[in-house]
Amino acid sequence: MVTLAVRKNRAGRLIEMEQQYGAHNYHPLPVVIERGEGVYVWDVEGKQYFDFLSAYSAVNQGHCHPKIVDALIEQAKKLTLTSRAFYNDALGEYEQFIASFFGYDKVLPMNTGAEAVETALKLCRKWAYLIKKLPENKAKIIACEGNFHGRTITVVSMSSDPDARKDYGPYTPGIELIPYNNIEALREALKDPNVAGFLVEPIQGEAGVVVPDEGYLNEAAKLCKKNNVLFIADEVQTGIGRTGTLVACEHENVRPDVLILGKALSGGVYPISAVLADDEIMLCIKSGEHGSTFGGNPIAAKVAIAALEVIRDESLAENAVEMGEIFRNELRSIDSQRIEEIRGKGLLNAIVINPINGVTAWDVCIALKENGILAKPTHDHIIRLAPPLVINKNQILEAAHIIKKTIEELDK
Repeated sequence: MVTLAVRKNRAGRLIEMEQQYGAHNYHPLPVVIERGEGVYVWDVEGKQYFDFLSAYSAVNQGHCHPKIVDALIEQAKKLTLTSRAFYNDALGEYEQFIASFFGYDKVLPMNTGAEAVETALKLCRKWAYLIKKLPENKAKIIACEGNFHGRTITVVSMSSDPDARKDYGPYTPGIELIPYNNIEALREALKDPNVAGFLVEPIQGEAGVVVPDEGYLNEAAKLCKKNNVLFIADEVQTGIGRTGTLVACEHENVRPDVLILGKALSGGVYPISAVLADDEIMLCIKSGEHGSTFGGNPIAAKVAIAALEVIRDESLAENAVEMGEIFRNELRSIDSQRIEEIRGKGLLNAIVINPINGVTAWDVCIALKENGILAKPTHDHIIRLAPPLVINKNQILEAAHIIKKTIEELDK
């Protein structure tokens, strides 16, 4: 029988191996996860946790959802990759499915969220020159302060986070940052006739689940349309049911000109992302002008269909609305000066921590881990709380009780 001491020793060795042989570009919580199912994960010591990060909202359908895993296994046994040099028997079916699912003419399949953002930016610039007829090399993209769209050079060029930008210059030109949730700033920026697109997160996740004022997205979309500028929504984290609608823009009846998806598009079992747009925009990119060896591969096609069917058939967006309301109400009942604010929408929520006696959000996450919840801080003083959308009422109440207990223990 494997003893707990042996398991702990194994966990330590695994952490040391990552430290020795892996790049130090992440700072994980000191827990080594071995298995996951639904809303739970287990570490190598056998301890069970609620997963309240969901791989940054990639595992909306729950860990190892059997329908999604079965789709992956079945296709992997048959055909994994052809590249786009040839047709395959899965891609067309997937393209028709996802285009209809989200209501667009076409999809451009990619692998990661950052790739999808880059694709959307290229598509926007191409449209600007071919359709809007902007002067060559003058197209400008407007983005928002506090954004997180990935880690590529162009994306960090539009970041306002010093940690993301420092020592990565020179930066990509043709980008202007404006304050988030500020319609007047957008209105002023759109006076420049060379603006091609406005890239925005409906809710800023990495910034700490910053929810804009009601009406902001709708008014922003109207301004973009009035000025012949593409409204580009990065729904990599907020999409696929996370906030209580299929995509978060639906809360304000906004249909983006360009929709960026990723993460939960695979239920967390495979790197899949997508950019959706109508023909006038999508067909600006011609053969040979953009692509990806793995984008739209047969496994991705089958997995994404299964993942989206799970969201639809299990009513996970609707569940996110109900469970999110219960969760926020429970958290707001916690009487502690350590909690500065509870905010969010659906099952994308955050606790803003007041660092009393030097206890930071990281310290709170360590305490939560000891009590059976895995979450991660962002920007030192905010804890993002995003469980898989399959969570039920008993589980959400139990998790809220653990958070309350943890805060009370820290207050003592």
